[in-house]
Amino acid sequence: MSCLVGLSLTATAQRVLSLDSCRAMALQGNRQLAAARLSQDLAGNVKKAVRTKYLPKVEAIGGYTYMNKEVSLLNDEQKAGLSNLGTNAVNGLAASGLTEQLTTLLTNLGINPATFIPTAAGALNQSGQSLVDAFRTDTRSMWAGTVQVRQPLYMGGAIVAANRMADISSRMAETRIEQQTQETLYDIDKAYWLVVSLRQKQRLAESFRSLVQHLSEDVHKMIDEGVATRADGLKVDVKVNEADMQMVQVENGLALSRMLLCQLCGMPVETEFQLEDEDPDRFSLTTVSALPSEETDMNFRPELRLLENAVDLSRQAEKLALAPYLPHVGVVGGYTFSNPNVFNGFERKVGGFWNVGVMVHVPVWNWMEGRYKVRAAKAATGIARMTLDEAGEKIALQVAQSRFKVEEAGKRIARARKNIESAEENLRCANAGFREGVMEATTVLEAQTAWQLAQTQRIDAEIDRKMAEVMLRKVLGTLTEN
Repeated sequence: MSCLVGLSLTATAQRVLSLDSCRAMALQGNRQLAAARLSQDLAGNVKKAVRTKYLPKVEAIGGYTYMNKEVSLLNDEQKAGLSNLGTNAVNGLAASGLTEQLTTLLTNLGINPATFIPTAAGALNQSGQSLVDAFRTDTRSMWAGTVQVRQPLYMGGAIVAANRMADISSRMAETRIEQQTQETLYDIDKAYWLVVSLRQKQRLAESFRSLVQHLSEDVHKMIDEGVATRADGLKVDVKVNEADMQMVQVENGLALSRMLLCQLCGMPVETEFQLEDEDPDRFSLTTVSALPSEETDMNFRPELRLLENAVDLSRQAEKLALAPYLPHVGVVGGYTFSNPNVFNGFERKVGGFWNVGVMVHVPVWNWMEGRYKVRAAKAATGIARMTLDEAGEKIALQVAQSRFKVEEAGKRIARARKNIESAEENLRCANAGFREGVMEATTVLEAQTAWQLAQTQRIDAEIDRKMAEVMLRKVLGTLTEN
């Protein structure tokens, strides 16, 4: 009794998972979906970065230079002439013979020539040296910088095209998230129903093994009583061994499918769980979902929208290829400063000037480079357009095939249920005839095998119907969490 209670507690403690809970865990932990979300963030930041192309740009440049020589506005001869201005004047008077006249003039004026002439010469030399010093630039140590503002007015349409391409890329990132979500949902649904299918087949294998084991016991009793031959017993024993082998195969497949479902849900592979639809009563009462209408818009399909975006992206790439070969217009303004101040006699203070201008860039000749690039971009657009058209045709074919598979699976379910009724009646008659001694063991084995086959076909048809519905929604692009 205590063992039964322990087993009951263990079964109760097992985690019960529904299809919705498996989907939620898979979407939360899927790495490819997480990477798609990161790609969306990337596209959003690129979009914001491209938006800044419309705005003015401000940049500052500065520097310091030290030279071993300074810039000189006077040559060496001019410097020497100005520094010796008085001396040169006295020497000039002496050379022209005017010294005696100047001496006489100064004497008549009561001025001592011997004192005045040297003093005047020195004063002129000093004044000349002052001029030389005034023309010094003192540019051995220089600071200079500029702050500039650039505002594009027309860049050949490149900025507009780049922003539209960023918008398209952002939409493509969102569509890829949706695409990866549908892929994840499809994978989890397929793994979920595979576990359910193998669990039903495990129960079926247990039932079939119980049937043939019971038949084996009856045949061996009949052999002991002499009413059956050893050949009959060997045939039944072979069937028992086959049933055991089927049990092992189904159990191994079920274990692997459970591990796969754990991996997709982000759970440890050794996690013990039970699925809601493993219950045989729930499985047999599983309702058929309403199918999407024939008029469902295939533009829900993420792949088609991605291809349409690729066409739009290629069209903007045409404009981007043409932009460098069109005129560019921009406004430039700024402030330039330096120390020494070149606008005030090279004084040792910071000084500068404001400037505003318009910049126009017009390509004149480029050997038809622009035309070739635009033609190449248009060819790429044509390829993208043909790829989109071909994909649309293939998807339409996929939808038609998926609808046929759903309808075919429904018909198979109906036939399988009828076959089960016939197989159960055949098995009942065979067992009754065997007990009354009017039928051989091989006939019962054949009836049991037919019953197992009918049950297997029903399970396969039910699961195929579910997967065909999921596939139809996937090819229509309507496979969502709800």
